[in-house]
Amino acid sequence: MEILRVENLTKIYGKDEAEVVALDNASFSVEKGEFVAIVGASGSGKSTLLHLIGGVDRPTSGKIFIDGEDLSSLNDDKLAIFRRRQVGLIYQFYNLIPILNVEENITLPLSLDNREVDKKRLDELLKLLGLSDRKTHLPHELSGGQQQRTSIGRALITNPSIILADEPTGNLDSKSSDEIVALLKKSNKELNQTIVMITHNMEIAKMADRIIKIEDGRLSEV
Repeated sequence: MEILRVENLTKIYGKDEAEVVALDNASFSVEKGEFVAIVGASGSGKSTLLHLIGGVDRPTSGKIFIDGEDLSSLNDDKLAIFRRRQVGLIYQFYNLIPILNVEENITLPLSLDNREVDKKRLDELLKLLGLSDRKTHLPHELSGGQQQRTSIGRALITNPSIILADEPTGNLDSKSSDEIVALLKKSNKELNQTIVMITHNMEIAKMADRIIKIEDGRLSEV
């Protein structure tokens, strides 16, 4: 079952001599339960692509469908709601709320949506993430790897259609990086969670089921 379809996606910044084509007529699809890595150097357009898929930015042209929903058909308010419910975002720099503990940071998307927390699912996630004994800790009391695991839990708690991971290991040492990619792989296999991860590291990308290369805004299968 197709969970993501990107059709002829183009993103252009600036005009005339200052024009920059960040994404050039990109098309690909992802099946439910796939773990796809998009690999490219800095400036290749990979972050632009992820932000467009996540509804953080709008394309110049082209379409994005997530679980059959055409993102271009949604106004900003509806897009924000859709993104909160159906897209889990994992960033390089965690973006945790400093005054909230691990459990509160993980359940924040549900709180913003006025939804009840499924305690059983929360406990299962904390166990999966290895954070059961850290759930009352604040972000500054955690290691970098634990902070990133918390951000992964925040992305998973809503059971989204797709997880988008933006250089999730970029701010971690090699040991923590390996642990985070293994955790993403585990959530992919055990929870059947669809994941699209961007990275500049081919060794990390090899953990995925499929690799797509991006160069100068253009995509190619590896």
